[in-house]
Amino acid sequence: MTEDDPASVPAEDAEARAVDLQRRLTELETQSRQRLIRAELKAEAVRAGMVDLDGLKLVDPGTLSIDEVGEVQGAATLMQSLRRAKPWLFGGASTSSAATPPPAQVLRTRRATEMTAEEWLAARADLLRRR
Repeated sequence: MTEDDPASVPAEDAEARAVDLQRRLTELETQSRQRLIRAELKAEAVRAGMVDLDGLKLVDPGTLSIDEVGEVQGAATLMQSLRRAKPWLFGGASTSSAATPPPAQVLRTRRATEMTAEEWLAARADLLRRR
């Protein structure tokens, strides 16, 4: 038998290794939950319009929980309460598009003196049809 074979490892060493692996697994689960909560808080802060994400240092992430599906519960309400309590941390809410709409233009009708004879006849016929 080899060293890696579980049958060749003494029982005390196997138990110690199992305890160590269980401890490491618990640490990794805790770290992954904390990272998930931080990421969700950052996303909610950006959606809420937080100017500087350093404002998240004022938030206690211990109030948030993760449900069975893996979704963080309470991040949106936490951002709303932070926005009410410390409004200077927030600017306008972000949108999915950074493009600005084109400026509104005043609809200007063309005068008969600005039209050619053919355009005037077509516009006159259109006007008479609408009556």
